[in-house]
Amino acid sequence: MTNFSDFGLSEPIMTALNKMGFDKPTPIQESAIPIALQGRDILGSAQTGTGKTGAFAIPMIEMLLRDQTKTALVMTPTRELAKQVLDAIREMIGNQQNMKTAFIIGGDPYGKQFAQLKNRPRIIVGTPGRINDHLDKKTMDLSNAAFLVLDETDRMLDMGFGVQLDRIKKHLPDERQTLLFSATMPAAIVQIAKKYLTNPERIQMGETNIVAPKIKQEVMRISHDKKHDEMVRQLNDREGTVIIFVKTKYGTEKMAKRLQEDGFTADALHGDLRQRKREKVMQAFRNKKFRILCATDIAARGLDVPHIEHVINHDLPQVAEDYIHRMGRTARAGAHGSALSFISPADNRIWREIENLLGIKSNDNDNGGRNNRGGKPSNGQKKPFEKKGRWKKTGGPDGRSFEGKKRDDRASSGEKKSWGDKPRFNKTADGAKPEGGFKKKQWGDKPRFEKSADGASKPNGFKKKSWGDKPAANGEKPTGNFKKKSWADKPRSADGAKPEGGFKKKTWGDKPRSADGAPKKSWGDKKPNANGKPTFKNKPKGDQPRKRRDVA
Repeated sequence: MTNFSDFGLSEPIMTALNKMGFDKPTPIQESAIPIALQGRDILGSAQTGTGKTGAFAIPMIEMLLRDQTKTALVMTPTRELAKQVLDAIREMIGNQQNMKTAFIIGGDPYGKQFAQLKNRPRIIVGTPGRINDHLDKKTMDLSNAAFLVLDETDRMLDMGFGVQLDRIKKHLPDERQTLLFSATMPAAIVQIAKKYLTNPERIQMGETNIVAPKIKQEVMRISHDKKHDEMVRQLNDREGTVIIFVKTKYGTEKMAKRLQEDGFTADALHGDLRQRKREKVMQAFRNKKFRILCATDIAARGLDVPHIEHVINHDLPQVAEDYIHRMGRTARAGAHGSALSFISPADNRIWREIENLLGIKSNDNDNGGRNNRGGKPSNGQKKPFEKKGRWKKTGGPDGRSFEGKKRDDRASSGEKKSWGDKPRFNKTADGAKPEGGFKKKQWGDKPRFEKSADGASKPNGFKKKSWGDKPAANGEKPTGNFKKKSWADKPRSADGAKPEGGFKKKTWGDKPRSADGAPKKSWGDKKPNANGKPTFKNKPKGDQPRKRRDVA
């Protein structure tokens, strides 16, 4: 097939595609569209920027035109990608008035989304979190959703949407067509495909773990504190628009501000921005209102800005797969692009993971220079070490050399070991202490001794215990120090009325009674004053008579 007319598409779609300037399908579209039009499920993978949106949107719209009772649900990991997918779908719909859409993402007002859902949309595009919210509120009905699309599924799983997807699946009909697309194919994607897809057709366009061949990749070993100065030099040497990836949201704001102070036009994009602000930033970047976009990995996937010429990794991604998606922001639709990665000593671990993912052998060095990424693919296996070794200081140019590690015969007596590894000794004659040193142990491990003749003294070597455990000398009071106890435990005075010594303050009801034997009465029992009300001090709140209050 060489053009879209060979697919047998409806007139409205063909008109819209011609208006969009779509003449020939991309390889992923050429493979996926005929299979999807047959009603088959698809498990597809392809490099970013290869036309995946058209691969599922075109057959989806065609199927909805054929059956006016059916609806479709498209889910993406991020708001930006959802917006791009919805814009593309609306262009392909053209002037079809009966093909209403709804945009369901976090950050947008619920009222606006309620209005869209009341209009009975045929196509719903959104993110899993907000879609679940509407399902819980019973404001969304998916009982007629005969077409399901999961785009960038690997990213959705990375963001923790696996549970959300399972909850949404319960609201979908069992008989439906599902198209699952993922830029990479880890084991988790294979597992989720078994749950969502029925006898799917596997479509893979090229290798998924490679960077587009038209991207010139460069690596620079540099300390973290020198990155900004080098960034400024690189931006002055390059022409065209640039996207700089930074690890944190705060880092994007800080970098954009510093670049503005250096004379560049720049802005920041990250997840904490309000949806309206995010859309405003992206629209300005697409219209080339500023040159440099400082972004987190929120822009690593699905961001379609054809004029991006350079990608700079100020910070490496935390997940190796995201490196491939970052590179996919440039060299889109067959164009050329370049990518530069700053690697500080703290980035060595993640950089090794990226190299293993890409199957490349690093040819860069540690002298701080910039190096082309021209390594040959490896066989995917780690090179085994012939022998273990250790680094030793030498007088060579790098100050160290490597030699085969061979266990040297250290004198056992000169090597510090824990006491448990030393040979045990017999106890001394009196049984008090083993010969030789050992780590301090609890007293319970030491040998116990007999108590003294009077039974009052404690045995050697145990923790201080309470007085109650010591024997009393005369049976009335223990010897030695003891914890202070309450007055009730002390012996009473001769008349039995009061204990000897002080006692804790108690309530008046427990004190001796008055001369007539009657306890002190409450304020309410006192003699009324001239106004007929009793006099009292510190009137108790609970004893006051309550006024009647009418209920309104």
